[in-house]
Amino acid sequence: MSTVIVAGGAGYIGSHTVRELQNEGFEPIVLDNLVYGHRNIVEDVLAVPLVIGQVGDKPLLKKLFSGEHPLTRGKDIKGIMHFAAYAYVGESVVDPAKYYKNNLVETISLLEALLEDSKKRNSQPIPIVFSSSCATYGIPLEAEIPIIERTPQNPINPYGRSKLMMEKILIDYHKAYELPVSILRYFNAAGADINGDIGEDHNPETHLIPLVLEALSDKEGFLKVNGIDYPTFDGTCIRDYVHVSDLAKAHVLALNKIMNDKSLSIYNLGNGKGYSIMEVIDASKKVTGKEIRILQSKRRQGDPPVLISSPEKAKKELLWKPEFQDLESIIRTAWNWYLFKKKFNSNK
Repeated sequence: MSTVIVAGGAGYIGSHTVRELQNEGFEPIVLDNLVYGHRNIVEDVLAVPLVIGQVGDKPLLKKLFSGEHPLTRGKDIKGIMHFAAYAYVGESVVDPAKYYKNNLVETISLLEALLEDSKKRNSQPIPIVFSSSCATYGIPLEAEIPIIERTPQNPINPYGRSKLMMEKILIDYHKAYELPVSILRYFNAAGADINGDIGEDHNPETHLIPLVLEALSDKEGFLKVNGIDYPTFDGTCIRDYVHVSDLAKAHVLALNKIMNDKSLSIYNLGNGKGYSIMEVIDASKKVTGKEIRILQSKRRQGDPPVLISSPEKAKKELLWKPEFQDLESIIRTAWNWYLFKKKFNSNK
């Protein structure tokens, strides 16, 4: 069985990708520092091995790659999935050092360990699938919507810049060292596994759908809408929501591709559809049968009016077929997870 190291596999998208790897016959091992990840999800729900550590810990990585670590002894490591990034945009503005160290420096250390392992084995480096972001595009022009992979990248915050810098480094490493690389730029990840036992659980939570569901479930709750005067049909921002399980499937497809052809590939991952904040709220009300109070607030600096992807390249080259095409189906899975999590926490 082929082993895949999933850095950041205790987090939201990483944990769903671990499950998809299991579904496809791989043997995942999670590497996570548990700053934002959830140990119980890895050990109790997914039931896969967990290595607690930094993604850039070279002595640890060397042991994992060489088989000197107990969890990789006798294993054939076929790939690395890299989700181990800090991803709070606002925090990246006030503390950029934290983001450049973790998202950039730690990943470079990972690549150094990969290359040293490759040299030791006298073979091509282990393929890596890198979790990137639509934040690398910054604020695209209206004429550049939907966003394709060749759309100019002009990130407007340290988080986006750290992702773009890492993309460029990976491209250079592919050219110089034949490192097989797939860069996946995803848009708004949403929803939860259809089983309802893993889902989105950030602290603090900044993503729209879980914030809406939290407000809907609280009798005294309300949702703050940042900006109602954007040049969109209802004045609120429009985003492209892609189901987290569909994202996970794209990661496994991308890994299979670069394992076979040793290539460099870059893909946008989204549904190719845009929904406004008010449409998300309305769809959430339909799914839950609950009402919500809205607090109108000022725009957040740097929020683009519209971000919609073109996922056609991934569909064509990876044969990726997103299963969750409509907003209500995505929200329904998120609501099922929310109810499961609430029940679990109340039984503790």
